[in-house]
Amino acid sequence: MELYKFAHKTGVYGVTIKEQNDDQVLVQIEQVIKHPKQGDLHNPKETENVFFHERKALSQYEKRYTTMAQLKPFNVEQLPYTQSLQNAITELEEKLKSKDTLHAQKSLNNLQQLKRDYGIQYKQEFV
Repeated sequence: MELYKFAHKTGVYGVTIKEQNDDQVLVQIEQVIKHPKQGDLHNPKETENVFFHERKALSQYEKRYTTMAQLKPFNVEQLPYTQSLQNAITELEEKLKSKDTLHAQKSLNNLQQLKRDYGIQYKQEFV
């Protein structure tokens, strides 16, 4: 199974190719490399007068269309999906905890809720 790196919005994933027609490629999510940032993508770091979005990682086996140009070499450790999701959450949390901002606090609150949601979805605890 050959993996590629695929960036989608603010997340990065390990994917496999399922179908290819001309330049259109159907990829399947196999692991999370970087968890999506929380908040408003159009107004990064803003918390006032914006809708502060809760952004979930793409689900295991979820499929997306992209182009070959969007796929990059896979140069990280291959991990099971849930372990990679936990690692990505932990990495984002550590980055946010080092910042004393309202945006970081709201993002951490979103991640707490997402960990509960992921726990239900994947039937395991995310810490």
